[in-house]
Amino acid sequence: MEKAAVLAQVEQGLMLPLMEAFYTIQGEGYHKGTAAYFIRVGGCDVGCHWCDVKESWNAETHPPTDIHTIADEAARYSDTIVITGGEPLTWDMGPLTEQLKKRGLKIHIETSGAYPLTGVWDWICLSPKKNKLPIEPAPSRADELKVIIYNRHDLVFAEQQAEKVSDSCLLYLQPEWSVREKVTPMIVDYVMENPKWRVSLQTHKYLNIP
Repeated sequence: MEKAAVLAQVEQGLMLPLMEAFYTIQGEGYHKGTAAYFIRVGGCDVGCHWCDVKESWNAETHPPTDIHTIADEAARYSDTIVITGGEPLTWDMGPLTEQLKKRGLKIHIETSGAYPLTGVWDWICLSPKKNKLPIEPAPSRADELKVIIYNRHDLVFAEQQAEKVSDSCLLYLQPEWSVREKVTPMIVDYVMENPKWRVSLQTHKYLNIP
C-alpha cells in the first residue's frame, strides 16, 4: 500500500501505529491482578517527563497495523482488552473498538483524556496530566481516576481533577515509580486522612512482568 493510502487509513482509524501488544496481568488500579490483553498504540504529545514508555511518543516509529489484525490477535488471548499508549485517543478508536466488540470482548482504555473521546468502552481509566488537561466527556464518563504522584503538589492537582469526575468514579493515587520510596508514605498518610481515595501501585513492576 502506498504511503498516502496508509496515512489515510491511519487518519480514519482503520490502521493504527501499533507499538506492542501482549497478554499479562493488569498491574494498576481497580482491575489489578486480573488477566488482560494490552494493546499499546504509539503517538503522544502530552510529554510527561517521568513517562516510562517515552518510546511510544513518536507514532512514526511504530508500524501502521490493520485493526482487523489487531482485533483477531487480541481475541486469541483474553476477553478483556486494555488499550493504552502513548495516548490512544490521538487516533479515532471507533473502528478498532467496533471490531473488538464484534468479537465479544470487554474493552478498557487508559487515557489522559486530552483528546476527544472516541470508541465504545466498558471501562475508562482517566489519568490526567498537567501538561495537557483532559477535556469532556472523558472526566464525566470516567469509571476510574488515577493520578500519578511525583511530588506533594500533585495531591492538589488530584483534588482539582476529582472535582471533574462523577460521584461514582473510583479515585486512585499512584506513586511515580522512580520516586516511589519517597512519595508512597506521603500517599498512604493522605489516603488515611482522605479515605475517598485509594492507593494504586504498579504491582506488575514488583512482579517483574510486562
